[in-house]
Amino acid sequence: MKYTTKAAEKSAVKITIKFDGEEWKAALNKAYLQNKNRFAVNGFRKGKAPRNVIEHAYGKGVFYEDALNLLFNENYGTILDKNAKKFTVVGDPELSVEKLEEDEIVLAAVVPVKPEVKISSYKGMKIQEFAYTVKDEEIDAEVTRLLERNARKVAVEGRAAENGDIANIDFVGTVDGVKFDGGEAQGFDLTLGSGQFIPGFEEQVVGMNIGEEKDVNVTFPENYQAAELKGKDAVFAVKLNSLQGKELPELTDEFIKDATGSETIEEYKAKTKERLEKQAERRANDATENSILDAIAANTEVEIPQAMIEREIDGLVQKFEYQLMYQGLKLQEYLDFLKVTNADFRKQYQEQATKNVKSQLIISELIKAENIEATEEEVDAKVAEQAASVEKSVEEYKKGMDPRQFDYIRSDIVITKLFKFLKENNEMYVEESK
Repeated sequence: MKYTTKAAEKSAVKITIKFDGEEWKAALNKAYLQNKNRFAVNGFRKGKAPRNVIEHAYGKGVFYEDALNLLFNENYGTILDKNAKKFTVVGDPELSVEKLEEDEIVLAAVVPVKPEVKISSYKGMKIQEFAYTVKDEEIDAEVTRLLERNARKVAVEGRAAENGDIANIDFVGTVDGVKFDGGEAQGFDLTLGSGQFIPGFEEQVVGMNIGEEKDVNVTFPENYQAAELKGKDAVFAVKLNSLQGKELPELTDEFIKDATGSETIEEYKAKTKERLEKQAERRANDATENSILDAIAANTEVEIPQAMIEREIDGLVQKFEYQLMYQGLKLQEYLDFLKVTNADFRKQYQEQATKNVKSQLIISELIKAENIEATEEEVDAKVAEQAASVEKSVEEYKKGMDPRQFDYIRSDIVITKLFKFLKENNEMYVEESK
């Protein structure tokens, strides 16, 4: 077996593999031995017919495909190992037969590889850094949400519906006088002002009285999930069955202690502020890192193979699928409800996946360029920190660790050091945001 490798278009490598006549004969015989039990020939028990008899009955090329696959599979991995320093394969090969003769076989495999990343600038740039300040209103809003979570529902009588009320309604929706799927319900509880229904619906229920019936006229948004309803005018026949309001508990130290475990209102507010500040710090850090990557990406040339993008899309779809599972839904059921094909659903992730892959390639390239590593001391310190957080000794904690956890810790340390380096080597300016 002899082979050559050559750069191809779109971050791919073409591997050309040549086999001589003896190798071809051996592959054909091996294919015969592995597959002869599949063929029935008159006069022979299944699996006992000689190769030439099977070829006469089913055609000379009956074992060609299996023999070609054997030749490729037995040598492909070896070729990749020998060229590991030259290129990294990131997807499945496209295989073709360039020559098929008794004395020579030539196979060609075009494989997507990790692309070359050309970063023209990543230091000395002016890049926005983000900072988020926790305001008193945010803490007060958390307190209000706590009260609302512990609110008691009470029947509302003697007045019209208002925002914040829970309206129990019957409704039937039609477009051009025809009912549509999902447009009808009985005894549905709708919190007015929540934005749960399409724009304009809840606003028209506000002001209705219990027992009143009314036609609600709305227009489906252009980006509505059901394609047949996008931009369509609809009429909902609505009946208001009942109203419920929320009776908030009194904000006292006693209530706070029962609801949260904090001794006083002020203690709860202090803990809430600390929690929100940590969230704000993480959000600001993520925004800053994205800002840095966006600035570098604008100065980066890279031709990303679709195979890498598809793999990233797989991850994004899987993440969304897990979110649906927590709600008791299956992805296919969700797509069927929206009347969206799997292919169209995946397309919506194309842009985000491309950006993610480009960012990953930039990070990988910069780590290599700046020779950033995680020392064993740094890894040990991180493990000790994690062990302390669960009140275990380092030795005890390490026993329960998966090797992949160590890889994750090393990666996290390296990436943290990279962004620290990038912040120090660029002009970072802050525009405080909400």
